[in-house]
Amino acid sequence: MLTDINPKLPMRNKAVTKDFYLNKLGFQQFGGDYPGYLMVEKDRIQIHFFEFDELDPKENYGQVYIRTDDIEALFQFAKNQDVSITELEHKSWMQREFSIHDPDNNLLTFGQSMF
Repeated sequence: MLTDINPKLPMRNKAVTKDFYLNKLGFQQFGGDYPGYLMVEKDRIQIHFFEFDELDPKENYGQVYIRTDDIEALFQFAKNQDVSITELEHKSWMQREFSIHDPDNNLLTFGQSMF
């Protein structure tokens, strides 16, 4: 039986990625400190990163969709963090969403059901 999913996204520089997720988005480092690998968590969400030195951010299409139960608070928090963020929108598929690009152009989309 499946129980969790932990996406793995590419990163060019572990220190930059770690700083962004811990200091801008409020994640905490999870597990040990491994060469070329980073795991972060916030609430019940974990994201893993693998080092990819040759990554061209303009060609990176890494994406994660993260559901939340308080989109307003999360959006306000993110807006105050000086990150690349979209507006909070009502989508036709009955979700309220906004997105953030990390330093390697990975797209994090946050959504909450409007039901």
